[in-house]
Amino acid sequence: MNAIAVPYAIAVEPQVRRWTREEFHRMADIGFFQGQRAELLEGEVMVLSPQNPGHYTATHRLAELLHAAFGSAYYVRMQGPIELGPHSEPEPDVAVVPGSRDQYASQHPKSAALIVEISDSSLAWDRGRKASLYARAGIADYWIVNLVDRRLEVRRSPVADANADLRPRLRIADRVGATGEGQPVGSAAGELRRGRFDSVEPRLSQLDRPRPL
Repeated sequence: MNAIAVPYAIAVEPQVRRWTREEFHRMADIGFFQGQRAELLEGEVMVLSPQNPGHYTATHRLAELLHAAFGSAYYVRMQGPIELGPHSEPEPDVAVVPGSRDQYASQHPKSAALIVEISDSSLAWDRGRKASLYARAGIADYWIVNLVDRRLEVRRSPVADANADLRPRLRIADRVGATGEGQPVGSAAGELRRGRFDSVEPRLSQLDRPRPL
């Protein structure tokens, strides 16, 4: 009797399915999120938490401050999408982009002069995953308005992180001074350091240099 060869299955490790921005938009178009705010980070869909009154007010007051600091050559967006590659479309609390509002009527911006996150319950997330995402995208200035410790954290000039794990990571190091004096970013940071941004937390005056991520 002839032996019958039985093929055996080759074990294949499960693969992570990363969504593209186009697929993310199609999901939104068919009502997949049912009115929830969501953003796409490195192919993963993240549903955003509801905003408390303090977070909402801080976002709007910060936008007003940045508009005054940057002037008409820049557009200050609040919780609007930023296209950071084929698999990421975050919605930072505030983003300062060059140009006017009408310039982005048909396409979201692909970068920003400054991105700011207002952080309370999301502080660890904004310091970690969000900071690495913005660094890889080449965002030169990233702020965290830390409502927990009542401080402004300024992170700038992304550099590679030698201690990164298997996922490609970057850290943001402060190379050009604490506030970029003489620039719009520095002017706005100076206002916060002097405690004039009283809508975030009273006397928000301590500027924290970033630690490696």
